[in-house]
Amino acid sequence: MIKSVLVANRGEIACRVFRTCRDLGIATVAVFSDPDAGALHVREADTAVRLPGATPAETYLRGDLIVRAALAAGADAVHPGYGFLSENADFARAVADAGLTWIGPPPAAIEAMASKTRAKELMGLPPLNLADVTPADLPLLIKAAAGGGGRGMRVVRQLGYLDDELTTARAEALGAFGDGDVFVEPYIEGGRHIEVQILADAHGTVWALGTRDCSLQRRHQKVIEEAPAPGLGPDATAELHALAVRAAKATDYRGAGTVEFLVADGKVHFLEMNTRLQVEHPVTEAVFGIDLVALQIRVAEGDALPHDPPAPQGHAIEARLYAEDPAADWAPQTGTVHQLDVPGVRLDSGFRTGDTVGVHYDPLLAKAIAHAPTRAEAARKLARALQRARIHGPATNRDLLVRSLRHPDFTEARLDTGFYDRHLAELTEPGPGAHHAALAAALADAASRAGRFGGGWRNVPSQPQVKRYGEHEVRYRLTRHGLEVDGCPEVRVERADPGRVRLEVDGVQREFTVTRHGDTVYVDTPSAGYALTAHPRFTDPSDLVAPGSLLAPMPGVVARVADGVEEGCRVRAGQPLLWLEAMKMEHRITAPASGTLTALHAAPGRQVEVGALLAVVQEADQA
Repeated sequence: MIKSVLVANRGEIACRVFRTCRDLGIATVAVFSDPDAGALHVREADTAVRLPGATPAETYLRGDLIVRAALAAGADAVHPGYGFLSENADFARAVADAGLTWIGPPPAAIEAMASKTRAKELMGLPPLNLADVTPADLPLLIKAAAGGGGRGMRVVRQLGYLDDELTTARAEALGAFGDGDVFVEPYIEGGRHIEVQILADAHGTVWALGTRDCSLQRRHQKVIEEAPAPGLGPDATAELHALAVRAAKATDYRGAGTVEFLVADGKVHFLEMNTRLQVEHPVTEAVFGIDLVALQIRVAEGDALPHDPPAPQGHAIEARLYAEDPAADWAPQTGTVHQLDVPGVRLDSGFRTGDTVGVHYDPLLAKAIAHAPTRAEAARKLARALQRARIHGPATNRDLLVRSLRHPDFTEARLDTGFYDRHLAELTEPGPGAHHAALAAALADAASRAGRFGGGWRNVPSQPQVKRYGEHEVRYRLTRHGLEVDGCPEVRVERADPGRVRLEVDGVQREFTVTRHGDTVYVDTPSAGYALTAHPRFTDPSDLVAPGSLLAPMPGVVARVADGVEEGCRVRAGQPLLWLEAMKMEHRITAPASGTLTALHAAPGRQVEVGALLAVVQEADQA
């Protein structure tokens, strides 16, 4: 029997595994990098061990240090989570060689399927030979051989970009999985990403636990997942189950795994087999009423599964809440999490109030999961929970998730991997209630400085108070009839306190909760949340940005500068100038216009913050 489990991972998945271990009466051990010293997964574990590493990203890739930590802490088993070393056969062997129980598939099964190139060859689908690629093969998809999650994955539509994208993909794969091997294959557009959850024991039983649709993706990383996959039909589902079970039996698989497919034009295309627990496993748990982590542990202990899995019930949908700005090319965000409250649904998270989203790891804040008797009810429940959520801290994709769940293409199950390519602009438009939220923020601020409104009016009319939040300018004044808002005849102020404002808008009363953290004001309503920053009354000339300045859109490290890019060179609009590495991904920074590069402040290895000046491009018509 397993008595103590070390989770060779961090963040949300470590916390998730610890939760099940506590339920089973199993002690827990965390490992952590220096930036994660105060992280939630460290605080929730019974014991924690620091892992020294050359860089924070490499820390969780040091299998030798993790095995040493498990032995030092008295653990007798290791759970790899997902990502990092979860599909590394050498690490699985090292765990077993140290006398520890590996909560995962046999190393031989990992080797057979964890490398996508070998998996495709095993399935009779060898990848393209790079030397033979021609324009007729476009578009191409570059993929990391040793991992997933969008790392090391790039779409190439012009052969001229192939070398740069290969370099980027290899760097991401090496940083995320410790293996820079990549391969290319034809990119199939307009398909659905469908997967089958499997669970196998050492006694010959293999469960195929339904299907999941994971088609809504950005940068080849899943955003919204659901089970079962809608609209497949019994024949397609049976084919997918049979292929998944065949893959498991061909590799003598044990434990949890996922077989992924692309379904397009009625045909099923094998993508890969992930020999680990998936990020989206909670939707399968909800539908089948099981705990996959608990079952992983029992299989690792040698227990046999029942012959048949439980019968599925209802529908479940998961939305990944990221610290990112979808309207700014999905730029990751950093900062302190002041509040994270999503009521009414399951929330799996690696953050609590006061924690910091840093630059070193994936910006996943939490996963929100709703389960209901029908798909429509699950989508409605999840959208409403996210809409009512109070999320204070870095910018997130919350509004995008709510709008995605309510979009006609989603509600009617018209799903494919190009959803966000088509709909991103409409899903990221500013909401209609932002101006009233700005008004509530201004009134709450005034109340905090002057006390509750009710006295202090003047016989002589005064100039209105003016407050600006982004593009919203608010004007109000205090009169003998109470507080009046200039330019908003539809608004009447019912109440204005430092933390709560009630407005009557076109005869309908609306409540606004106002919270300030530093320079940011968070305004929450029952239907939306807003983060606002007040403009200063006077602007410091030193804060003005020169025309053509290229600023860092996120904190990170300059990974590399494009060949031939130097001060004085000519550049064209959209030309890659440099790459920033942030949260295990490389982000391409391009020239905003055609012209001359008059300044270059970026050098490989330089750490930059948001808004740091990277370069200056003087446009051609200004030269």
